[in-house]
Amino acid sequence: MLFSLKEKGQGMVEYALILVLVAVVVIAALTIMGPLVSNVFATINGSL
Repeated sequence: MLFSLKEKGQGMVEYALILVLVAVVVIAALTIMGPLVSNVFATINGSL
């Protein structure tokens, strides 16, 4: 019975770590690609 509770807790920690890793990757991608995307929208806006 006690092992079952520990395994459920371990699974939740693993899901939390995966979620944090995905969030870090998304933030890094937005930081790197943000100015590039902004320039593309500015070019499109200027040509309109």
